[in-house]
Amino acid sequence: MIATSNAGAVFTRLARRARDLGEAAAANRLLARNDPARRWRQAALLWPLFTKG
Repeated sequence: MIATSNAGAVFTRLARRARDLGEAAAANRLLARNDPARRWRQAALLWPLFTKG
């Protein structure tokens, strides 16, 4: 169970991760249309939660 005092921090981290995934998905869709081969060479799009932006 999540303690009440840590709930805010947990939700902040979850929101940040969701935002990172959404941004990576949008960039991935854009590159898929414009330059499909390039999107596979960008680590931030392949592993958005493990790379630094």
